[in-house]
Amino acid sequence: MHITAAVTRSAEQRFCVEEIEIDAPRGDEVRVKITGVGLCHSDLLAAEQVLPVAFPIVLGHEGAGIVESVGPEVTNLKPGDRVVMTFNFCGKCVHCRNGEPAYCTHFLPLNYTPTRQDGTATLCSCGVDINGSFFGQSSFASYALGNARNVVKVPEGAPLEFLGPLGCGIQTGAGAVMRSLAAEAGSSVVIFGGGSVGLSAVMGAVVQGCETIILIEPMAGRRELGLSLGATHAFDPRGADVPALVREVLPAGVNYAVDTSGAVPAIQAALLCLGARGVLGLIGVPSDANAAFSVSILGALSNAITIKSVIEGDSNPETYIPELVALYKAGRFPIDRLIKTYPFAEINQAVEDQKNGLCVKAVLVF
Repeated sequence: MHITAAVTRSAEQRFCVEEIEIDAPRGDEVRVKITGVGLCHSDLLAAEQVLPVAFPIVLGHEGAGIVESVGPEVTNLKPGDRVVMTFNFCGKCVHCRNGEPAYCTHFLPLNYTPTRQDGTATLCSCGVDINGSFFGQSSFASYALGNARNVVKVPEGAPLEFLGPLGCGIQTGAGAVMRSLAAEAGSSVVIFGGGSVGLSAVMGAVVQGCETIILIEPMAGRRELGLSLGATHAFDPRGADVPALVREVLPAGVNYAVDTSGAVPAIQAALLCLGARGVLGLIGVPSDANAAFSVSILGALSNAITIKSVIEGDSNPETYIPELVALYKAGRFPIDRLIKTYPFAEINQAVEDQKNGLCVKAVLVF
């Protein structure tokens, strides 16, 4: 089948919108007609080779759309189903069996190998293979191939083009507070970064009933948006002593901190914001693969600090994505307020706008 896709051919080039071909679904595969696809920070890191991928490649891993066809082994989905595509996982290892697919033993090969696991390509151009299968989907395209595990059926009643980011960024931010940290009602949380992941964490904290929700974000517009979404305080970190600002609000420190920036200074500040038995959740991917931060052993021991890495919000997508859709439909999780849509052909403009803070979450629509 001929499709339209954004192909990345080198770290120096912009996305190139081209006509290529996609294979028919085999085995447990599902072919999805993409309605909308979110532009995630991880896509940009891969395009820039911070996350190593093989070029040429079709990226994209926050796709949503309609099932067009399925392979002969698929029994849980059918053509016409409304779906969100998410990360790939094996479904068989100990973590998958325990309902922890984000920690699948085979997560890296399943999400970063640019072909099927048998080595065959899913995409080509003029008979030459194009790398794909990024996060089990490569959804910067009018059609994408996923499988029966990482394609999640969603209910009617929510704009499908807005739902793609639930497959990665939004479920990661919200899940960090709702799943990984499991913040209790009445607890306190400080969130570093007011992008789509950080603001999703704010919304997740509201759902959890957190009493104090502090957003640390340099852009004034995002601080204002965070306050309107339920943050109780929002501070500009530039030139500020952030832990001192936080402790003016809560002298004993916060129960939870979430870093979505991957920036070492933010992580060091987050540690100093924690109170006794506080927990730091690390989400952000650093722009420097060798970035590292230091921890005071005595400080960690005396306050019983926990540092926890978070992958995909500790989400089980099959149940968590429909839960987030239900919260959206109930008016308790307004993801539409984070989203600005762009025609798919304007992907490079969307990249620039998102980098420059002109939108929080760009979604490319067909």
